[in-house]
This record gives sequence, structure tokens and C-alpha cells, in this order.
Amino acid sequence: MRELERLHTLRLKADQLLENGKISEEIRVDLEKLAEALGYSCEQFSQIAESGIELNQISDASVRHDLRNAIGISLGYAELIREGDSHRSARVSNLLDKVILWSSKSLSHLENSGRMRSTPGATVFPQTTSKPFSQNELINDATILIVDDEPANRDILGRHIQQLGLKTITCASANEAFESLKECPVDLILLDLVMPGISGQEALVQLKASELWRAIPVIVISGMGDQHEVIKCIEAGADDYLQKPFNRTLLRARLHAGLDRKQWVDKERMLTSELEKNQRFIKNTFGRYLSNEIVSNLLDRPDGLNMGGQLQTVTILMADIRSFTTISEQLPPTKVVELLNIYLGAMADIIMSHQGTVDEFIGDAILAIFGAPVSGSQDAENAIRCALAMQAEMDRVNEKNLALGLPKIEMGIGINTGEVVAGNIGSKKRAKYGVVGHAVNITSRIEDQTKAGEVLVSSHSLKEAGIETSCGRSLLLQPKGMAEKIEVHAVNSVIEKQGDAQ
Repeated sequence: MRELERLHTLRLKADQLLENGKISEEIRVDLEKLAEALGYSCEQFSQIAESGIELNQISDASVRHDLRNAIGISLGYAELIREGDSHRSARVSNLLDKVILWSSKSLSHLENSGRMRSTPGATVFPQTTSKPFSQNELINDATILIVDDEPANRDILGRHIQQLGLKTITCASANEAFESLKECPVDLILLDLVMPGISGQEALVQLKASELWRAIPVIVISGMGDQHEVIKCIEAGADDYLQKPFNRTLLRARLHAGLDRKQWVDKERMLTSELEKNQRFIKNTFGRYLSNEIVSNLLDRPDGLNMGGQLQTVTILMADIRSFTTISEQLPPTKVVELLNIYLGAMADIIMSHQGTVDEFIGDAILAIFGAPVSGSQDAENAIRCALAMQAEMDRVNEKNLALGLPKIEMGIGINTGEVVAGNIGSKKRAKYGVVGHAVNITSRIEDQTKAGEVLVSSHSLKEAGIETSCGRSLLLQPKGMAEKIEVHAVNSVIEKQGDAQ
């Protein structure tokens, strides 16, 4: 086999240069690696020669992969020496030219007498004098992860990438690569296919199945040149495929394209994260004034800010502090605010925990709605249970007040169910979500009649709730503007049936 004869000659010349030639220390290390690579190629080609098979007759994909790998290592170190030492001797230059020529001819014979398969990235004559990309074309602080079980391949590939101003991390296996990914952010992965343990194909599938790593571009660099292998990698999620020995011009182009895609993905993720953060801020901020349902509706539906509303049946809860005017006259304004914040904060939490919407705080008064903007079958029941929980909470509210030197307070609550118009009220510049209707006025009249610590509920609300309650006094009210009277009852507790939630 002529390729093997030339290869032995090249190995001999490399050894002679190392022994007798005047070589700068700058290239001695790489020349030693080139000699070692040529020796490795001799071993691979000797096995083929012993079998009596010509290069252009090899059909075994794994054998072709090993030969391309061996050729690529020799070619890679020859190119690194050529680029790294402009003052090399004529003997060294002659050796490099012959190694590159031998590599091209061997690849040509290996791929059916010079006809390369239509594999993306494959090339017979490597570009050795291509003009480097400008620094503006690549992301200078990008990190490239190289995964290849062959140390020489990692060395050659890593040094080419570092010449482009990029950082590299090298791993000898897929497991090692996964550990590195957990510790260091990576912008692009160069992945070999044929590796012990987890193959490159399996590693690619795992990468693309990961929520954390799937956005990282993966370029497969392998000696496998069959179209079937290329298609499998692309279908598994690879962004590109280069065949060994890789063409440096194509490598730079593919790196540029992959890093550019990664940069856009990172920008999209950043913008999405900022949008989510802004929405959380809006929900958290306006959630102090509106229910979560209202805030979500405004964010999710652009037409949610339209003026107007719709007719709905809701249960309305109104509460205020008894004799609050007298209390506020006896306290400094700062103490009044402190007292209100303790009271209103506790009540608002209870209302929202019972699926109610705090519609408004007016001084010491609270207006809450059950059934808008989201209605349910238990709106009236929720309102009654909420009112009882609010009255029960007053003991803890007063404990805080007394500890701060504030007076004890008492509250009355009125509840009514009826039809209202619920929606955005106001103007395009200033609006609020609220309810309007006669049922609201009736609720206000019911609340006016409450005693300290009392919950007055209209018979309509009790009927809608469908629960058994323990009641105190009953009243017949004649609200202003209504011909008929309204029956209300002072609810002391809910009588739980066996199996009901307490």
C-alpha cells in the first residue's frame, strides 16, 4: 500500500528532525506530537495492509472512522505547527507540506477514489491558509465544551478554538461532560459520536431532553461519514455535523452560526424572565389592592381594562368599626393609621382566604364581593363563613392593639345577595373594579343596623348559602326606595353536619 510507505517515510523524517534538526522549543512539543500521531497512523494503516484491502474498498464504517481519526490527528498537528511558527526551517516546512499532501491523498482514496460522500462538512483538501474571522464575529467570552475520548483530538480542536479567542472545556466522556455542565455555563458543545460508555448519539438525546441544557447548540464532529449517521444526529437535535478531519474554515463558520443562535436564545430567555418578573411584581403590588383573579384577568386579557361591566349575582359583605369617629378623635393621626392597618390587614387576609374580593377600603369600612370577577356555587356560604371568621379574629386584633397602647375596637358586618353590574368603573385614565346596583345599597342599610360583634345576613343570602346556622335576633328592614321589607338574621355560627369541613 503506497499510503503506508509514504507514512513510514514521514514518520522517519519527523524522528530525524527531532534528533538532529535545529528546532525551536516553540514547535518541538508539537513536532513530537506529530511524530506520535504519524506512528499511530502507521499502526492503523498496517492493519489494513495486512488484510489486503485497499483504502477505496473499505466498507466497514467503524474502520473508516478509525482511519479518518488517525489521519485527522496527523493533519491537525501539521496545521498547528504551520500556523504557530513563521520562522520554521525549510526541512520542517517540507515535512509539513508532505504530511498535509499525504493526508489529502489518503482521504481521497479512503472515500472511493476521491469522490467524497455528500456529508455536510466533509472535505478532501483542508483549508490551511484561510483568513481568520474578525473578533467582532465571535462572542469573545463564549465557552465551548469539547467532548472526545481521544486526547489528541481534544488538544487540536481546543487549540484551534482558543486561537479564535474562545474559552474551552475538554471532557473525555459523556459522563464527564454532564458533570462539567452542572458546574460551568457553556455556550456550545462539540461532540464526538464514537466514545466508550455513553455514545455521542445517546449523549445528544439526553442533552436535548434536558430543560436546562436543550438550548445549548451541539455540533457533532465525527469520523463517521454515512448519511444515515448525519440524519440521526440532526433528528436527535444536533445543530450541525462536521466530519473528521474537520475543515477549519467550516468550523469557524459553524461556531459563529451556533453562538449567534445561542445568543438570541439567551436574549429571548432574559426577556421572558424579565416579563415574568414584571408580572409577578404587578401581581404582588396590585394584589394588595385587588384580588389575584382581577389582576390575572387584567394581565391575561388586554380587553380587561375596557370600561363597563356585566350583570352578575353576587354576595356583598360590608363591615366597619363601631364608634370609629369617636375613637379617631381621641388618637393622633399616626395612631389611627396604625390601628387601621392592623385591623384592615387581618380582615383582608381572611376575605381573600375565603375566595372574596376586597373591593374597597373607605376609612374603617370594608366592601368585599363574593362572586365577582369569578363566581362559584358557594359564594353566599363563603361570605357567611368569612364574616364569622372576621369576628373571631377581632380578639387577636385587640390583643395587638392593647400591646401597642391602642384602644379595643368592635365591628359590625352586613351581608346581602343580589344582582349588580360588576366591571371597570371610571375613565380610561383612572378606573377601579367594582360593583354597582341596588343590592349594594341594601347591604349598606343592613350593615347600619348591626351591633358590635354582630353579623346580620339577609334571608336571601341564607337561602342561597343553603347551610344551617345558629341565629340570634331577626329584623324586618325597610330600605329607602323599596316598597317591600327585607328580613335579616343575626348569624352566630354555622351548624356543621357530620362530614362537613369545620
